[in-house]
Amino acid sequence: MENICEHKMRLVEKLGVHLENREQLAPVAARIMAYVILTGKKGTTFEELVKLLCASKSTISTHINHLQGLNKLEYFTKTGDRKKYFIINKDSIIHHIDNLINEWQEVRELHLEIKAYKNSINNQKIEKTEEKFDLNFHNDYLKFIDEASASIKELRNKLTDKTFEI
Repeated sequence: MENICEHKMRLVEKLGVHLENREQLAPVAARIMAYVILTGKKGTTFEELVKLLCASKSTISTHINHLQGLNKLEYFTKTGDRKKYFIINKDSIIHHIDNLINEWQEVRELHLEIKAYKNSINNQKIEKTEEKFDLNFHNDYLKFIDEASASIKELRNKLTDKTFEI
């Protein structure tokens, strides 16, 4: 059990750093998110977070409130238990996926425009084959974006259709 706890806390730190950068979160908020992610659907309590993250009650409270305000965390209660059990808000994951899809769509459109421009230059102004733009990179990149987008859309559908739980 001790090895599992040590491994979990190492992952909390590693995932926390990632979330800190990706989500532009404060270090403690990122560690809270990481811990909640690694705890799963059973949820984690305020008291656990204070103890395991070695932070003051006011610090943990401030960051939990901030994460709830960002709709990244939600909580549930158990009958007969006054504690709140914090879990990841599934909608925040769907929102992140939607942002990725939109970003990839913008990149796709940009590559299509660049490819069309290079193709028109190839057809109009450049006579020597060795000086023509090679469009293979754009073709392969567009294929990658299309396949990655299809894959992440499938994941999004599984989340919204409740094919699996987080």
